[in-house]
Amino acid sequence: MPIRSVLRAFPPALWPFWLVIALLPFGRLAELGTALCVGGCVFALSRDRHALAAAPGARLFAWLLGAYVGAALLSAFAAVAPARSWSTVAGLLRYLPLGLYACLVLRGPDRPALLYRAVALVVAWWVLDAWVQIASGYSLGGPAEAERISGIFGAGNLKLGPSLAVLAPFALWTARQWGGRAALLVAWLLLLGPILLAGVRSAWVIYALVTLAFAWREAGSPRRFLGLVLAAAALCALAGALAWQGSPRFHARMERTLAVLQGDAGGVDQALTGRLDIWRAGLRMVALHPLTGVGVRGFRYAYPEVAPAGDHFLVAESCGVGEGACHAHQLVLEVLSETGVLGLALWCAGVALACRAFRRADAASRERAFPATVALGAMLFPLNSHLAFYSAWWGLLFAWLLALWCAVLVQGADDAP
Repeated sequence: MPIRSVLRAFPPALWPFWLVIALLPFGRLAELGTALCVGGCVFALSRDRHALAAAPGARLFAWLLGAYVGAALLSAFAAVAPARSWSTVAGLLRYLPLGLYACLVLRGPDRPALLYRAVALVVAWWVLDAWVQIASGYSLGGPAEAERISGIFGAGNLKLGPSLAVLAPFALWTARQWGGRAALLVAWLLLLGPILLAGVRSAWVIYALVTLAFAWREAGSPRRFLGLVLAAAALCALAGALAWQGSPRFHARMERTLAVLQGDAGGVDQALTGRLDIWRAGLRMVALHPLTGVGVRGFRYAYPEVAPAGDHFLVAESCGVGEGACHAHQLVLEVLSETGVLGLALWCAGVALACRAFRRADAASRERAFPATVALGAMLFPLNSHLAFYSAWWGLLFAWLLALWCAVLVQGADDAP
């Protein structure tokens, strides 16, 4: 994939939206892209207040974002930490112009593919940097963390694995378009190594789901799909065996994971890195605050009230003594504990609306949105551990993907290829 040709064809209007992904490893700096999108949206609407009428995806995005923000808004009225919850709700409003801008600038048959390729270039850069760290112990983000590689994100920000796994569909799609199935296989293998050695097991699940989606797309029949899945499983097992022997970091991570085979609660809790305690505390929060939860981003503030004496997350200095776990580490439990039954109902309504929009889209629209659909679906898969969807960083990535999906799936007749 010639980098110059991608950059030469890349419309200037897409740069702000792309910058959100390009700056993800640098924390709050990613908000620069958000701010530029907000400014671009305001400028576009000031020139033509009817501009959104020509961007049909904007309406779908507004409804879906309304479910996401509405759940947080309802939870804030009875929050255990009102200042934190209300400030979070206010911060979520920046996603509306971000998504509207995406719907405005991604119109047309060629622009989604150009953005996919530009995101793939970012992912390729992260992967190259990660392989350098695997070989040398160092990357642009500095030295690796003790138990896992961290790549360009740095040892103090262990988000390389989830980021690569969620954005992998754009790299795999680009490789398939550029070099066929051989390039797709090479790209899959190049992503597999850093995702495994990043040591985030939720990222392993996400990448497995992405792999299943692309295998189904390539197979064309259930029998061939089964063959591809078995082949992928064999390659994963081989890669895991090599990493087990060659990487002390991966070996230590797998030792902790395999503690689940001890067959007792202690082994399961060790394998889940204390998440059983977090999930029990989250269920107690749901029981105490069933309707609207403890308030969005109020999990850590409510944790001491429901946790038993001597709880690991209350006494560990790394967590902040007396502070408690930061979030529920599971999407459904996060929504239930922080926004309650009403919040979960809004989330379910949003999912139903998204599924309805997908079913109503024609085959060309579904194909155009395939990478974004896979990324968003794998990110939201409920049978997994998750980062906090209402946090500034993971929430931004979620809103970005949601905006992209709406903009690409729902386009006007004049924009169709």
